[in-house]
Amino acid sequence: MSLEWSGAAVEPGDGPPAPETWKPIDVPGRPSEFAGETAVAYRAVFDDPRSGDEDHAVLRLDGVYAEARVWLNGQQIADHDAYFEPLRVPLPVEDQNELVVECRRPTDRFGGIYDTDRVPDDLCVPGIWWDGAVETYPDPYIAELNVAPRVDSEDAAVAVAATIVTSEPLDDRVTLSLRPTGDVRGGGTMNRVRVDTDAGQETIIHEIDVRDPSLWWPHNMGEQPRYAVRAKVDGVERTTVTGLRSVTYGDEGLLINGKRVPARGINLIRGAPEDIGRAVEANANLVRPHAHALAPDVYEACDEQGLLVWQDLPLTGPGAFDTDRGSDLLRRLVRARHRHPSMAAVSVHGDPVEDYAAGLGSGVIDRLRYRWRAWRAEYDHDPARSVADSVDEVPVFPVVGPAGIDPDGATMYPGWTFGEPADVNWLCDRYGVGDVVSEFGAGAVTGSSPSESTDFDQERHDARVDGGLDAAQTRQARVIGQVAETLRRRGPHVVAVYALRDVDGAGMGVLEQDGTPKAAFDRLSAAFEPTQVMLSDPAPGDSDLVVLHDRPVGGTATVEWDIDGEREQTEIEVDPHSRKTVRTLTLTAESDVTLAIAIDGVVAKNRYSI
Repeated sequence: MSLEWSGAAVEPGDGPPAPETWKPIDVPGRPSEFAGETAVAYRAVFDDPRSGDEDHAVLRLDGVYAEARVWLNGQQIADHDAYFEPLRVPLPVEDQNELVVECRRPTDRFGGIYDTDRVPDDLCVPGIWWDGAVETYPDPYIAELNVAPRVDSEDAAVAVAATIVTSEPLDDRVTLSLRPTGDVRGGGTMNRVRVDTDAGQETIIHEIDVRDPSLWWPHNMGEQPRYAVRAKVDGVERTTVTGLRSVTYGDEGLLINGKRVPARGINLIRGAPEDIGRAVEANANLVRPHAHALAPDVYEACDEQGLLVWQDLPLTGPGAFDTDRGSDLLRRLVRARHRHPSMAAVSVHGDPVEDYAAGLGSGVIDRLRYRWRAWRAEYDHDPARSVADSVDEVPVFPVVGPAGIDPDGATMYPGWTFGEPADVNWLCDRYGVGDVVSEFGAGAVTGSSPSESTDFDQERHDARVDGGLDAAQTRQARVIGQVAETLRRRGPHVVAVYALRDVDGAGMGVLEQDGTPKAAFDRLSAAFEPTQVMLSDPAPGDSDLVVLHDRPVGGTATVEWDIDGEREQTEIEVDPHSRKTVRTLTLTAESDVTLAIAIDGVVAKNRYSI
């Protein structure tokens, strides 16, 4: 049952909010008229929604940001403190009902990007962002169905937790079944589990073995089969969908189902289902929602299209935090999203120190200054690592930050915050980072006014760019392309650009706010081709012609290069996950270089203006 809602900005208090007027608004959503408010109340008036044999009414809210209290007919019935976790509340309904949900901005460190000035206020409105409705059920009913896939060598299983609510003592059997969806091969499985409980709530725990499992893979390595898991008791059922995959991280890198997956990623400042197709088009196989949790429909898109998700805990910026609270939230975050096969990693604390690279160049003195500032940056890793230890279902990168603080995932912006793109080699060599790079990139203006942007440093941009829009986007493309190629030649386990899409009139995105590509989008797409040929140093002088092959099988590749109309080609043998120098080319200023590689019927091209 959908509800008709009204809303009002309120002052946080102890009792139910009672504003003078309520304004009709849409739920779910982020009402822009409440942008910048500390607390917003949402009200719905409705009749008893039950009919026939329906005995229970349940409020279902998803994406309740960030702290919430719920009243029904003047009585507080729930509170909530994690927007990524669904809120389901039994409603003691009457003939006529008034429901009030008060949402407040976070009062702790765990608001993530929505508690910073990196996104505009209209994205941070306290509210019910993703879903809001009242559901009705007979007695008994299944209130929750949580599943977690497990793949171990050739064996696969799905752990199931089904929560049953009953008004009377119940002695029955719960039917748990697993069936492939769509065209997935293989048969299904059905188990029956006894439930014997008094009136109230009981959770049944069971593991379903999967015969002849079809495994889920990232989009460049295989198919994305999924399974429907159904729980049924006394004629009432609940269904959810999952996929079978294992994920680990170690010296070999990121392993999905035991096979190495070199991850090419893109950070999401804001995430929508359509962004996942855009990331695939950019040849990414991973997305990292920067200091926020993706909505369920975005995770569904990742599952369907085969994109891995590196999920951040919403904790960003310098400052201490409550480790017990962090551990609790991380466990709940993993539990809320673990049914999705796309979930591949999590991290705890992002950007834990202030940027100390801004304004530095590439010279010896600037590098000494960088080292001095990095040495002075103080950060205690123990709290983040303590939080990371609270989960073991997926790999955890506790600290994401600049090279000088020994991060688990490095952030680096050569060519933007300091120096030039080639300085990425110095950063990686000097500080022993590069296996996991969580952020790199550069910003650019668009046709919209950059003064409206909250994720764009205009002063930094003006110091780097001599010219207008074309000059800005050309430079962004050059920086992102060169850093991406340099990192990939080094053979990282994970590398991710910041970011996919702007949040306002200018920004760090390779796409504008509305999804229009900037010049950097095509440049990144070329740099992220799984098999690609590139120049080691796209500048006048000698440059190696290098082939990158990030696929699990080798083969014979045809490599072609064209310098100012003079074309040559050769054939080479490439091994799985290999880098190979074809030959050295001599380049001159203003040369136009076009490269191409073909293997197994797949062709990739790359182009440089020297």
